[in-house]
Amino acid sequence: MEGVSIYTGKATEESIENIEEDIFYDDDFIIVGCDNDESEKISAPSLTYWKDAMRRLRQNKIAIFSLMILFLIFIMTIIGPNISNYGFRDQDLSIAHSLPSSDHYFGTDELGRDIFARIWVGGRVSLLIGFVGTIISLLIGCTYGGICGYFGGKIDTVMMRIVEILVGIPYMIVVILASVVLGKGIVSLIVALCLTSWTGSARLIRGQIIQLKESEYVLAARVLGAKPWRIILKHLIPNTLGIIIVNMTFEIPGFIFSEAFLSFVGLGVQPPNTSWGAMASIGQQQMDFFPHELLFPALAISITMLAFNLLGDGLRDALDPKLRQ
Repeated sequence: MEGVSIYTGKATEESIENIEEDIFYDDDFIIVGCDNDESEKISAPSLTYWKDAMRRLRQNKIAIFSLMILFLIFIMTIIGPNISNYGFRDQDLSIAHSLPSSDHYFGTDELGRDIFARIWVGGRVSLLIGFVGTIISLLIGCTYGGICGYFGGKIDTVMMRIVEILVGIPYMIVVILASVVLGKGIVSLIVALCLTSWTGSARLIRGQIIQLKESEYVLAARVLGAKPWRIILKHLIPNTLGIIIVNMTFEIPGFIFSEAFLSFVGLGVQPPNTSWGAMASIGQQQMDFFPHELLFPALAISITMLAFNLLGDGLRDALDPKLRQ
């Protein structure tokens, strides 16, 4: 906050001539409204880009609430199966299709297995596929898109035509082929989903690199003899980190939903392992008489996907440089 300077010179003929000639002296002014000793305390502290982003994220109550929900889900996938007195594979046909009770918090399925324990064990598989698939997709997409955007020309043309071909292949065909070659399971599912999922990240990163590669710090790195790989990895990719983080929060629920859908149609996780999609597939067969067997895995999928999407919206607003204040 700056003070206001007030002219205190006497109205003499000499001072009037000085004013007309724009001649002023320091003694003719005093500063009011600001104490020099307090000037540093009055000024607002400087904020870095990431500190300002965290400040605005904390102000977004919906995003923070979503983050708390996700944290709770992560904790329950770790300790949830131990809270239950039953293992997720334990079968007891005498209590099959039991309703939620104090012994079985979410009831039991058609084989008498505890749904509460199976929900959190299945959550481990769904979240594992979501995070691992997203990380692999981003690594491939960032590298591929960075090369396309930096080199441009014929390299960009050829590589982007390859991307367009991959985008045109239905991922169901890729999943079926991967299941035939690798067999059904978590590994084949991750491989199948990652074969084509990186194309969206590659396009996004390519567009950002094209905008940034003409920046002054990139030209300076070229003049100093930096190699293209170093410029891409040390200068260009880190400056797109905000967009990568936001894209990551949207890709994770996409992988979770894809896993749930493929497990629902029988192409995903196979028994005795389970996931939210596999549980929903079994529960929909009993939906008319025992809806709780479908309700809880469906709620787990819906709440997790909604929380990730709301958190992604909050991060997108927080990391947008145009909204800095």
